[in-house]
Amino acid sequence: MQINIEIFFLGGFITFVVGVMMLDLLVIGRHHHKVSLRESAIWSIVWICCALLFALFLKHFGEIVHGIDNMDDLNNVIQKYYPSLKLTGDNYESNLDLFRRTITIDYLAGYLIEETLSVDNLFVMLMILTSFSVNIRSYKPVLFWGILGAIVLRFIFIFAGSALVQRFDWILLIFGAYLIYAGIKMFLERNKDEKIEAQHHPFVKFLSKHFNIFPRYVGSKFFIRKNKIFYFTPLFVVVLFIEFTDLIFATDSIPAIFSVTQDPYIVFFSNIFAIMGLRSLFFLLVHAVDMFRFLKTGISLLLVFVGFKLLFHTWLEENNFTSLHSIYVILLILIGSIVFSVIFKEKKVESNS
Repeated sequence: MQINIEIFFLGGFITFVVGVMMLDLLVIGRHHHKVSLRESAIWSIVWICCALLFALFLKHFGEIVHGIDNMDDLNNVIQKYYPSLKLTGDNYESNLDLFRRTITIDYLAGYLIEETLSVDNLFVMLMILTSFSVNIRSYKPVLFWGILGAIVLRFIFIFAGSALVQRFDWILLIFGAYLIYAGIKMFLERNKDEKIEAQHHPFVKFLSKHFNIFPRYVGSKFFIRKNKIFYFTPLFVVVLFIEFTDLIFATDSIPAIFSVTQDPYIVFFSNIFAIMGLRSLFFLLVHAVDMFRFLKTGISLLLVFVGFKLLFHTWLEENNFTSLHSIYVILLILIGSIVFSVIFKEKKVESNS
């Protein structure tokens, strides 16, 4: 019964997310246009508020996620996903309140990690759209379908990863070592100019070789029929390319969130709310891309932090290092990188012409 309720709640959540995105595509954003700074800022705030409202839901009704009705159900969930959580006596209500607080903090920490790591993904998306010379009016539908595909991929990654972690807990050590490596690599290459030559990328070459690709853009269409032949447009190639890069970025972000919690439902919820706000955050970034000089430094520090947290999670748990402490560290890194970017602005080189 408990498993059925978990699946029912997860199904309802996914239906809600897809419904909201379709409403945005077919009703609110049916007219393709250049998204302004004001519009992107408003929608970014809206999605952040939605994420915080879900945290409020977890704080008061978090047991619904796992279909917990009694002390036995609570013990089963804690034993499976929260082995380090110590219950206090046999009082169901007080223990349930402790559980609610724990998953709420874990969710918020996971959301902050995913939102911060997603910013680096946004820079890559911007390079992809620029290298493919996509019309700025087509950014919105491209990002919509790219993000919808990312939700499907994250669902598979998260629950497959959780199953592996539950069976082989040493995988967390591999995740941790990889994240430290990724963080150090990003820090060393933070000032390196990143370029994407889309036409010469192996992924694009593969698509061009095996499918009919129309030679030019046709408005915001992803496929057309011409002379009874079905063609994918370059815009569809862009969507697939974005999906491909998100798959690569998921190898960083998903192991990072497992440093906070091993509960796949909380990992999934935090991931999805961060991804849902990704499109609005992208347009906000487009208008303020030069303001984030130290962002890559902050992200690299975050990757190293969560990597160490995974490697030494047993020792940290024994010394009462909780997800709330993780939130403090994440906020310190995020706010610090923004403040340093504002204070120490990059000097522009003036030409002598």
